[in-house]
Amino acid sequence: MSTLSKPVLLMKFDVAIVGSGLAGLSVALHLARSRKVAVISKRSLLDGASNWAQGGIAAVLDSGDSHEQHIDDTLVAGAGLCDEGATRFIVENSRSAIEWLIEQGVPFTRDPNAELGFHLTREGGHSQRRIIHAADATGHAVQVTLEEKVRSHPNITVLENHCAIDVIRSDKVGLGGAPCCLGLYVQDVNTGKVLTLAADHTVLATGGAGKVYLYTTNPDTATGDGIAMAWRAGCRVANMEFIQFHPTCLYHPYAKSFLITEAVRGEGGVLKLPAEAGAAAGKRFMPDHDERAELAPRDVVARAIDFEIKKRGLDYVDLDISHQPPEFLKEHFPTIYARCLELGIDITKQPIPVVPAAHYTCGGIVTDNIGRTDLPGLYAVGETAYTGLHGANRLASNSLLECLVIGRAAASHIEQQPTAKTVSLPAWDESRVTDADEEVVIAHNWDELRRFMWNYVGIVRTTKRLERAQHRIRLLRDEIYEYYANFRITRDLIELRNLVDVASLIVESALSRRESRGLHYSTDYPETLPKALPTVLSPANRRQPESERKYNR
Repeated sequence: MSTLSKPVLLMKFDVAIVGSGLAGLSVALHLARSRKVAVISKRSLLDGASNWAQGGIAAVLDSGDSHEQHIDDTLVAGAGLCDEGATRFIVENSRSAIEWLIEQGVPFTRDPNAELGFHLTREGGHSQRRIIHAADATGHAVQVTLEEKVRSHPNITVLENHCAIDVIRSDKVGLGGAPCCLGLYVQDVNTGKVLTLAADHTVLATGGAGKVYLYTTNPDTATGDGIAMAWRAGCRVANMEFIQFHPTCLYHPYAKSFLITEAVRGEGGVLKLPAEAGAAAGKRFMPDHDERAELAPRDVVARAIDFEIKKRGLDYVDLDISHQPPEFLKEHFPTIYARCLELGIDITKQPIPVVPAAHYTCGGIVTDNIGRTDLPGLYAVGETAYTGLHGANRLASNSLLECLVIGRAAASHIEQQPTAKTVSLPAWDESRVTDADEEVVIAHNWDELRRFMWNYVGIVRTTKRLERAQHRIRLLRDEIYEYYANFRITRDLIELRNLVDVASLIVESALSRRESRGLHYSTDYPETLPKALPTVLSPANRRQPESERKYNR
């Protein structure tokens, strides 16, 4: 790995990868065999959502399972909106993706009695045990393993604490021919300087947009950067109304965004009403909502919890797995056991207080099965992309699998492309040199956006609330874009600009869907239409707001 020893404002790479989660790191390692690669991370390499993933990776690894069963489970969870071709491609390549991780040295939990030698668990929506995992910290185990390889690779330059601003379109910098992506502008957060990164190919692997909501299981980095950048660059986005709310986020004043993995329910955890429910305290409520009870898909479980909380005026519900032996819980859920114990909750004896929280962005940048977007030279992989795999509701543990399969496919396609000629790119416009003396405005706008998105565009929606959110977003966008045009940019301002763009896409998509399907539930349109159609938004078919025409680069 190479690093910057002094500020350089123009750099050239074969491939620039924005994001350091599983999608970004796996693409980098596949490409580094033959290409000079840059990995751009807003913070450290391990600060993305992949590092937080607990449950595991879904794959067909046992003879009692089959591709058809995995595909069927995915299609059912996706409520009719999954792209069957993309789903089949990803599922049929699942085993080889896992074998690649094993070759890299990922320490998955062993089981000498299993066919492959690794323990497989089951999660909601799956008909079989097919989740390979590393205890309850799979993402961390995978990320630490790949991070070590990335840092030691001579063809990979790691740019930590660098925040991507926008991709560079050839026609926007005065070059002729069909528009294509030539790289991107990136700010060094520590110095404030903006680098011009020229690249033959640019890969957006920036994760989701959970931070657009007040309550989320996502890390602070999940601000929808890739989706917003691709949209501003002219790429289509799809299915942005389908935001998955994880049913079980730990409810505690000192626990920020701590997820209680789906596998807790897969291993027998049950949802009950807490003591605050009075006479109904201790009642198991999921069988009243769905015959699959706690193993129903996430959208069903999240709505059921939301219903019980609102109906009874509760702050949370209980997830109880204390009936399992203590040794079993400590072995399978060591991270959850330790974190809860730190907060005074002994999961071997007590239930875990949980609430739903924004968890996964099922929609994103429209791509094909090799990660290509609408703009030649620009790829998108992972949660920031829309391949069609997740449909209206992501099946548990399919997300990391998508990162691996599409990431490898994108890398293979990039390797087959010829090296482009070096072109001269303009430096970032540094004329906006005024330092902001009202940082409180950014913090206020950030908080306001996340609060009304939670209140108006949450688990259960109405047209009136969505229209209110849309009106507030328009006002905020004008203010944010004006601020962006007149003050020196910061990471907070870049992220806020991306969040308001993504919020607008979510609301616009939700308003256009006049039915309830999967993760999108509207009390005004409670029925599901006979024909399932994705929501595809195109910048080419949209009137650009005045704020963007006036202030956008």
